[in-house]
Amino acid sequence: MIKRTLLTLIGSMLMLTALAEGDGNNPVFTKPKFSGFAMASYQATFQDGNNSNSFDLRLVRASVEGRILNDFYYKIQGQINGNTTTMGSSPRLVDYFMEWQKLDFFRVKLGQFKRPFTYENPMNPIDQGFMGYSQPVSKLAGFSDRTGMHASNGRDIGLQFQGDFLKNSSGRNLLHYQVGVFNGQGINIKDVDERKDIIGGAWVMPIAGMRIGAFGWEGSYARKDAGHVVSLRQHRYAFSAEYKKGDLQLRTEYIHSTGRGFATTYQKSADGNDATIKTYTDKNGNTVDNDKADGIYALAIIPVVKDKLMAKARYDLYRPTASSVDAKSNYEVGLNYRFCKYLEVQTEYCFTHDRALANPDYSTVFVQLSIRY
Repeated sequence: MIKRTLLTLIGSMLMLTALAEGDGNNPVFTKPKFSGFAMASYQATFQDGNNSNSFDLRLVRASVEGRILNDFYYKIQGQINGNTTTMGSSPRLVDYFMEWQKLDFFRVKLGQFKRPFTYENPMNPIDQGFMGYSQPVSKLAGFSDRTGMHASNGRDIGLQFQGDFLKNSSGRNLLHYQVGVFNGQGINIKDVDERKDIIGGAWVMPIAGMRIGAFGWEGSYARKDAGHVVSLRQHRYAFSAEYKKGDLQLRTEYIHSTGRGFATTYQKSADGNDATIKTYTDKNGNTVDNDKADGIYALAIIPVVKDKLMAKARYDLYRPTASSVDAKSNYEVGLNYRFCKYLEVQTEYCFTHDRALANPDYSTVFVQLSIRY
């Protein structure tokens, strides 16, 4: 799988470069643009009986993008993590899509790409600004999803329509919509139950930099157990608000989910045949219902020195059973320093209160160096 993924990515890049260079007098192909980024980090956790600290090669990404016939935009992106022993962390394709962009109010995207769910999901890991995506987005948008799906970076395979319209007097669009049909199984996996996920959202932009929107998700996640398909229905919705101007970011999102998950996280092929339903046990040993989950986060990233130094804070709550019994809250503060547009260091202190643990309070220190190229 690793070899096939790398060969596919390299082969696609070489093919597109050859097409562009070999057709220099014909504007059918634009010359591909190559880019990417790398992230390395240090993390120390101070927890009773479970202290840890480690350097980590978080991830490296390489991508190629360009246009065909001017109206068709394509992107291919691969990812490599430090750990290559599992499906979730092995070298893999994360993006592989084409989008028809002739009309601002109606664009069509086909392939593998980000699910149109929440504001934070589509964000680049560096621009997101913190040591990781918020808990609600990570658990309920397809990163380390509560269903047991393999790590999919918020992506799936499908078809999406989106657009912006209703321009004001200054030419700025006031409304945006996006809706897509997806397999529901995450990246690089065919559909299992022959059902499709319908995911969409819409938002208004009353002033420049502000978005207020809502999202919905109806679908399923499935596995095969002894030849029988076990399909778990998923119903999710989110409410979002954001204001962004330059380096200033203010954002909050609430996400709710109804639907059960599998006990085993899909990391290798054999896990796809384990359809054991997950249950939750609280710190008192009681089994609690896992049909519902929800979470909310609110963050601020504020420039202290323009284009250089940013201060940040985030409140991040996730409730695996939509109750306070096993709620996990993160309180985070930190500083991000940008040496130039290609190099940034991010620092953070996080205090965690996890009610599912006998000793619920612990702290984490995080430092990350990010390079763009």
